[in-house]
Amino acid sequence: MGGADYRHATDFVTTNGIRLAYKHSGGGEPVLLIAGSGSAGHFWTPHQTPALHAAGYATVVFDNRGIPPSEAPAGKYSLADFVADTKGLIEALDLAPCRIVGMSLGSMIAQELAIDHPELVRSAVLIATRARADAARLAQTEAEIALVESGVRLPAAYEAATTVFKMFSPSTLDDDAAVASWLDVFEMSGTGTVATGQVWADLAGDRRAALRRVTAPCRVVTFTDDLITPPHLGAEVAEAIPLCDLVEIPDGGHLGCLERPDAVNAAITEFFDHN
Repeated sequence: MGGADYRHATDFVTTNGIRLAYKHSGGGEPVLLIAGSGSAGHFWTPHQTPALHAAGYATVVFDNRGIPPSEAPAGKYSLADFVADTKGLIEALDLAPCRIVGMSLGSMIAQELAIDHPELVRSAVLIATRARADAARLAQTEAEIALVESGVRLPAAYEAATTVFKMFSPSTLDDDAAVASWLDVFEMSGTGTVATGQVWADLAGDRRAALRRVTAPCRVVTFTDDLITPPHLGAEVAEAIPLCDLVEIPDGGHLGCLERPDAVNAAITEFFDHN
């Protein structure tokens, strides 16, 4: 998934009391890409960063706190922690005001930056996002927290299988070769190196009223088969932000950036070319 090139060229910055790993590549105006919970910065490098480079943009990808080789302090991480980390990264690298792409937790970080630090955000694409957790999603988060607090460590094969079912669309799940490949990827990556503190960041409450303060132009990208951030929750974000449109991509689950990269890349680059 692009990890080797990313790791070879990684730089570091210390901000908000934490050391973050990042990679700045390409030429042109910068786009900051913020990955989701449990994902490293190289999540973006197979598909999104090459498309942005081809469209004339530079990219900055980084590992959130809890993702090696960025630091992983002990304890629970709040959404505010991630926002402060990212704010410091933008300021340390002199990126502001910059275009931002956020995925899942990364999109929630981007939303908070746009709410409270509008001077840092030129425009934003919010992928697989939400402004609140509905009953089903809240129950899932609470179950994950209970598992972490129990101290139980599930077998890597079990975690891989459940991740594939949660993260991909039926069109991928019905493809035996694709499923086998993704099971291998998730089982090999299930080494326990990601800090468990990230799971608490989902407890951010209802941000719909706060999103009405966003002044930057935004685009919300949803996927029809996303179980984690379903389209109706993404639509709430698009409705709350004054200058925001909505793109729904079919046949994609929560990891639609990997399943439907061409459609995602087109949605990103077309929006930034005009914003």
